[in-house]
Amino acid sequence: MKDITSREDIVFLLDSFYEKVKPDPLLGPVFANVDWPKHMPSIYNFWCSIVLGDQSYRDNPFEKHKNLAVNSTHFNRWIELFTGTVDDHFAGEQADEIKSRAHSISGIFQHRMGLGR
Repeated sequence: MKDITSREDIVFLLDSFYEKVKPDPLLGPVFANVDWPKHMPSIYNFWCSIVLGDQSYRDNPFEKHKNLAVNSTHFNRWIELFTGTVDDHFAGEQADEIKSRAHSISGIFQHRMGLGR
């Protein structure tokens, strides 16, 4: 398996991940009203900035998520699907980094939302 090395890899990863999120019984309803074609470029930019350092993301991800009706069960499921999708397709330093960052982001969001981990 190859490592994450390009924007194309990030796009593939995220498209694969959200194809699991959309039908998920727990996460799907939370994101049912998302305009995916409009939102995905922002998600690509966010992760490309974090993993590849390309500085394409210029927004505040927490602001977009702070009012979602979620709890730590949702975050745990998100992590499970995200890390599983990474592991399905990639291996290496960047793959490990994106999983580590996902765990960190999950913890920060939960803390800022007042949720227990």
